[in-house]
This record gives sequence, C-alpha cells and structure tokens, in this order.
Amino acid sequence: MSGHSKWSTIKRKKGAKDAKRGIIFTQLSKDITLAAKESGANLEMNAPLRLAVKKAKQANMPNDNIERAINKGIGNLPGVIYEDFIYEGYGPYGVAILMEVMTDNKNRTVPDIRHIMSKNGGNLGESGCVSWMFKKKGTITIDMSNHNEDDLLEKIFDIGVEDFEIIDSFLEISTTPDAFAEVSSKLESSGYDLDGEVGLVPDTYTSLNNEDSAKVISLIESLEELDDVQKVYSNFTIDKE
Repeated sequence: MSGHSKWSTIKRKKGAKDAKRGIIFTQLSKDITLAAKESGANLEMNAPLRLAVKKAKQANMPNDNIERAINKGIGNLPGVIYEDFIYEGYGPYGVAILMEVMTDNKNRTVPDIRHIMSKNGGNLGESGCVSWMFKKKGTITIDMSNHNEDDLLEKIFDIGVEDFEIIDSFLEISTTPDAFAEVSSKLESSGYDLDGEVGLVPDTYTSLNNEDSAKVISLIESLEELDDVQKVYSNFTIDKE
C-alpha cells in the first residue's frame, strides 16, 4: 500500500479538468503516435496502441485524428520527417525530468523546452544525467471501484504479474515490457477495463509536500503542452499529509 500519490495517479484524477481545457485530445494523440511508432499500426498485435485508441474513442476523439496520430507514428505523413530525441534535466527541488521528443525542427524545439524549464525553476542537463534513474516497464491501471477487489487480486496472481500497488482506488500493475501485451490481453479478455502503456518508471522517488509538488506539476504540464514533447517522465511523489 502506497503512502504517496504518483504523477500517473494525479494525471488520471486530472482527466476531467484537462478535457475541459481541450488538452486531452492532444495527449491522447501523443500516446497513439508513440505506441504506433514503437510497434506498428496493427491494433491486434500492438497492445499499447490498442489501449490508446480505445481511450481516445472513449473520449470521443474523431477517427480522423486517430488515423493521423497513427500515421505520424509510423512515418506515413507525406512531406514531414520527424526525428526522435531524449532530453533530460531537473525540475524544482532536484526532481528528475526526462522527455521523449518527436520533432521536425530541433532548432525550434530545444529553445522552447529550455525556456519552459528555466521559467518553472528547472534546467536542462547533459545526456544521461537522469536517464539512469529510469527503467522501461509496462504499467497497467485498473479502477478497483468498478470491480471486486478479491477477484481482481486473485486474477493478477494467476497471471503472474511482476509487481502491483494499490494507490487510492486504483490497482497499478507492473510488468516487463515483453509481458505487457500478454498480461493486458488476459485482463481485457476477463472483462476488466484498463489503462496501460509501456514507458519509463523511476527506480526511486523524491517525496514532496503539496505546495512544492504544485511547482513540479506546473512545469510538467507546461512541457506536455508543447506539440513536440510526446511524453514527460518524473520521479516525484506527493506526501499524503
């Protein structure tokens, strides 16, 4: 049982607010693009893409937006060449910040990132300065308020997941990247509605109070609003006071 609120949990709770601000389509498009880039456009063979598309449809994203995001990921947009970069640095209070970037103009993107980092009490660092803190893992999240807890826990024990954690009313399951597709498919076939992705997870966390964490959240949100920034990872948690 966790005594902290992780950024992934915070983002789920912010979903309704983000939708009102018109940001959620942008973030869903980024999730689709990254998943398609990683493992192709076949929904049956690409579990992260299947889950990202399902989430987009639940949010009523138009099919044209979904197709455009997939085509961007597989490099099928005519006249546009995207390059991938990883940028690293530190936020307020030494919190690690790592960004996955897909851009057609690095000379535009880097100054934008540097400006946002500086404006929000952070700074870009050298390559490798924080990436060593993160490992690639699959993360599957299920809202336990919609399911019987004992049945759900018994199911994940049968599947043999790597680890799990209960955060508020959410069950957060960790898998190896290779096992993500199989575990998510078994849970889906058992009738569980889930969110999931393969991404970077920190080995350790920096614990902040509500006031300090608000500054880090502001930085991350500003970075996420940049079109070229596909994903932002961090290693902070919020103390439950």
